[in-house]
Amino acid sequence: MDSDHKTTSSQPGSTQGASVGSLLSTVMQEITSLVRNEAQLAKAEMSEKTHDVMMALAAIAIAGAVLLGGFLTLLAALVFVLNEVLPPDMTPWLSAIIVGVVVTIIGIVMLKGGLAKLQARNLVPNRTLHSLQTDKELAKEHQNNVKEELK
Repeated sequence: MDSDHKTTSSQPGSTQGASVGSLLSTVMQEITSLVRNEAQLAKAEMSEKTHDVMMALAAIAIAGAVLLGGFLTLLAALVFVLNEVLPPDMTPWLSAIIVGVVVTIIGIVMLKGGLAKLQARNLVPNRTLHSLQTDKELAKEHQNNVKEELK
């Protein structure tokens, strides 16, 4: 491209104007293509992030179903077992409280695991942001090069 500029700069002004116009047209085409490609990258990355969110939500839903079914069954069984171990005057209510607390703790641990997958920092399109920063730097460099060539 430098050899093209050197030969056109020695020619009359109208040819150099056409060269500048051609250069600006090329720059605009490259910028348009760059923006289009960045939009496609952002769309693809957000699609991946959406898929990750859906998988995390499915894990939470499955964990909830398992939690409900399994713990309801165990709740009844554990209450019966504790009724046999505890003194007869305390067994009905104390057994249910003990089992309820244990079930609640297990449910909270499972819920926190699913919610950790949904943190906002996991949803940021990092590759697109990095690519946009790189494109910004390259555009500034290209702009400076064009200004230097026009001088």
